[in-house]
Amino acid sequence: MEQKQTSSTGMIAVIRLKGEVDVPSDVEHALQLLGLRSRHSCVVLRDSPSLRGTLSVVKDWIAWGEIDGETLLLLLRGRGRLSGGRPLTDDAVKASGWNSLEEFVNDLMQGKASLKCGGRGRCLKGLKPFFRLHPPKGGLKGIKASYGNGGDLGYRGSGINELLRRMI
Repeated sequence: MEQKQTSSTGMIAVIRLKGEVDVPSDVEHALQLLGLRSRHSCVVLRDSPSLRGTLSVVKDWIAWGEIDGETLLLLLRGRGRLSGGRPLTDDAVKASGWNSLEEFVNDLMQGKASLKCGGRGRCLKGLKPFFRLHPPKGGLKGIKASYGNGGDLGYRGSGINELLRRMI
């Protein structure tokens, strides 16, 4: 494996790029645990060794890397949804105790807040922990090869931010 594995406490964005047909049961189970139930769905998770192990199981179905605060803000603004399918608004953020979405993103990046309630830190009540994305503008290079070999799958490092911006 040629994955660079940094030991940061940042946030990891994971995007499912392959569909739901002919997926081995162990991979399907790992994708379900990550919350990636359909193609072009995304989750943002706190980096940990156990997450890295799960990502190595599903590396041939996903793209992943370290997300920056600016892209996370765009993702929450553009594709963030509350329960009932309602878009994420500033009113919902203020009702949960933050002054703005930017303040919430800063707390997320510092580890003071969480996208999932019940985890560590404060959370936005009613926020869905996954994002439904559009197919990327300009298309994908290929979903049969890893990112290092000219494809789109696997670890992308900070390159995940560029892919996310094309999919929001």
